Amino acid sequence: MKRLLIVTNVDWFLISHRLVVASHALKNGWEVFVACEDTGRSGEITSQGIHFENLVFSRSGTNLIAEIRSYLKFKNLYRRVKPDVVHHITIKPVIYGTLAARSLGIKGIVNAVSGMGYLFVDGKFGLFQRAVMWLMRKGSNHNSVSYIFQNQDDKEVLRKFGVLERVKSVNLIKGSGVSLDEFKYQLPIKKPKLRILFAGRMLWDKGIRELRIAADILKNDLGKKIEIRMIGKVDLGNKSAVPLEYLNEWVDGEYVQWKGHIDDVYSEYVNADVVILPSYREGLPKNLIEACAVGRPIITTDAVGCKDCVDDGINGIIVPVKDAEQLALAIRNIITTPEKLLNMGMSSRRKAEKDFNVDDVVIKHLEIYNQFIF
Repeated sequence: MKRLLIVTNVDWFLISHRLVVASHALKNGWEVFVACEDTGRSGEITSQGIHFENLVFSRSGTNLIAEIRSYLKFKNLYRRVKPDVVHHITIKPVIYGTLAARSLGIKGIVNAVSGMGYLFVDGKFGLFQRAVMWLMRKGSNHNSVSYIFQNQDDKEVLRKFGVLERVKSVNLIKGSGVSLDEFKYQLPIKKPKLRILFAGRMLWDKGIRELRIAADILKNDLGKKIEIRMIGKVDLGNKSAVPLEYLNEWVDGEYVQWKGHIDDVYSEYVNADVVILPSYREGLPKNLIEACAVGRPIITTDAVGCKDCVDDGINGIIVPVKDAEQLALAIRNIITTPEKLLNMGMSSRRKAEKDFNVDDVVIKHLEIYNQFIF
């Protein structure tokens, strides 16, 4: 039986972003393994009939000895599992996993670049970033490697540095997709206050600071008409994590609410009037894809990945990165009339149907895996 190994950082990310792909690969004749850190949710993976390997490595560390150890973990894992195709998700699995797979002669290597993360969030290309590109170029210089990108910008970064010169294929898949049946369109619910929803991890580079400033700007005249609701955990393993003290100081439970991690995100979108993400850089944010499916207008930035979810003025508003004043103005403008919210929401649903259907995402992944099976 052909054997697929999917490697990423943590179990919750795999469940949220790629479990549907793994499950469909299983149904299509693959023996499927998943390798990532077990944070307590691996049972949700194994219950699908998928093998699980606990793989722990630093997501953002740069200590040389620790990074060498991480590379050896990848190599030992691949030697043991012996996959026909290995699918790397997020930057470190792409770098170390590709080098390890190449050294062992694995014939099918799929690298999913889901945003360049903290490496290029400020658009800088220093010595460290160039070293990363050199490692990626070294590992990818072969036709056993294919790449999946979620946006054109990340693809052009790697093309510029010569990473894609000899790869087997380069593919653009718009995000992780969304089930249009699970995330059904819903008309906005009438409430005393309009709800602006932020759904994501509490990270500085998600635009939390700018959201706070914008909320402060609007509080005097709109504080009794709108509420800012945030859902998502503090990711302490991320260099960009927002301190709990900052959040607790800001949140008042009324005008600004923070509910932490929420399992039922669909209900959160249904009860929201606008979904906001003032991020600095993304792959193609799953929360905005889901918001589109439910039919909610979006306010986001012109950052890589974010701008791909919005047709400016049609299903939402795009503002400059790190511009809290424009963010506040966008909130003010978008809530002016119920008709505007309704029309933008319907446009979001149409965009989800056209661009973000998870069924299309699954089919494209299986086609990429199968190109390595002879």
